[in-house]
Amino acid sequence: MYISLKSSLLVLGLSSIVGSFSLKAADRGTQVFKLCSYCHGDHGEGNPTIGAPVIAGLPDWYIKRQLVNFRSGARGAHPRDTAGMRMYPMARTLNGESDIDAVVKVVAALRPVRPDETIKGHVIKGQNTFKVCATCHGPKGEGNQTLNAPPLVGANDWYLVRQLQNFKHKVRAFDPARDPTGASMAPMAAGLSDEDMLNVVSYINTLKAATPQ
Repeated sequence: MYISLKSSLLVLGLSSIVGSFSLKAADRGTQVFKLCSYCHGDHGEGNPTIGAPVIAGLPDWYIKRQLVNFRSGARGAHPRDTAGMRMYPMARTLNGESDIDAVVKVVAALRPVRPDETIKGHVIKGQNTFKVCATCHGPKGEGNQTLNAPPLVGANDWYLVRQLQNFKHKVRAFDPARDPTGASMAPMAAGLSDEDMLNVVSYINTLKAATPQ
């Protein structure tokens, strides 16, 4: 009886400790996200005026990889990546992996939003170009974690164009050894003209009907 009571108290005690840690982690994630919200918005809706894209709806694995890349300087350290350079010092304020994991949970749980369309291109031509993109990012732009390909649907169209340009000119993934996943996009973007980019992103805009309401 004594042993049983003691065991029960131990389980209750451990549950309280675990619950306390979980609460602290959740609180920390919310606290860290306040810093993100200054640019990306309270709901992760983004702010085109300052070049901050939508982050709501992004998968946790992709968010974490980008935060790790920004924090290490694998991304956002190129002098021509002005928007990325703002993220580098922000990511450096994160206190290791625990902070990254905490804020990732908060961002990944945000309700997806539908950004306004700002790009006008030839949708049919873009659809043909997208066939190559679909091999990794999926036929509906839904992304594929196995291939480290993030979702494209629901992203800001201006942001997608900017990233294609950054990949093409090796502004993003400028050091393939530090960002081999990002570097795999460079040859894909290299063959695209500015017009091609506008066209393919215009087609991606038509896929937004597949995003959650």
